[in-house]
Amino acid sequence: MSSERELEQLENAFQQARDQWMRLDEKKRMLQERLEAAEAELVHMEDTVDTYEKARVLLQQSAEYAREQAKQQMETLVTNALQYVFGPLVSFEIELEEHGNRAVADMYVISNYEGIRVKTKPQDARGGGVVDIVTLALRVALMETTQPRQAGPLLLDEPGKHVSGEYTHYLYEFLKSLATMFGRQIIMITHNHHLAESGDKAFSVSIRDGLSQIEDISKP
Repeated sequence: MSSERELEQLENAFQQARDQWMRLDEKKRMLQERLEAAEAELVHMEDTVDTYEKARVLLQQSAEYAREQAKQQMETLVTNALQYVFGPLVSFEIELEEHGNRAVADMYVISNYEGIRVKTKPQDARGGGVVDIVTLALRVALMETTQPRQAGPLLLDEPGKHVSGEYTHYLYEFLKSLATMFGRQIIMITHNHHLAESGDKAFSVSIRDGLSQIEDISKP
């Protein structure tokens, strides 16, 4: 009987240890997912900051006339992008100020709420979706205004990642208009099925048994 009790105790201890291990393993998995999501968000934000800084450097280093031309082109393109996606009550402005021998550029999103003009930094305006559109449009503006003009396709990784689902169609229409307007091919990676299926050519990539499987999901 003593051996049976000892065996039962060992089995109970083993089950408790197994349950605890499973709980800790699940917690580890959740923490790993959060870490990966945070790292991806950090990369996204670093890319956004890099785009803003490149635009500022371009404006700061340009001669006065070229600076004004670049400013107007950026404002127009980003405003068009914002209005294309979010409607006519939002625009983009760049304020240039002289500090010593150089110009300093600050960027703002202007929203109109029932006749009240609200000026905010892009990162503070109506959530992440606005930041995504401003960054995308600024990237295109840099490609088009930098001399000599940079040729080649526009490569996008998760464009409009934070744009709400209700605006996805408008984002697609804007990307399509960019390709037509500037004569550039757009190649993008996205988890948004609506964006993926709207392309002229679309492929779904999945992992099966450790191997990448590619499927053509282009609409006929």
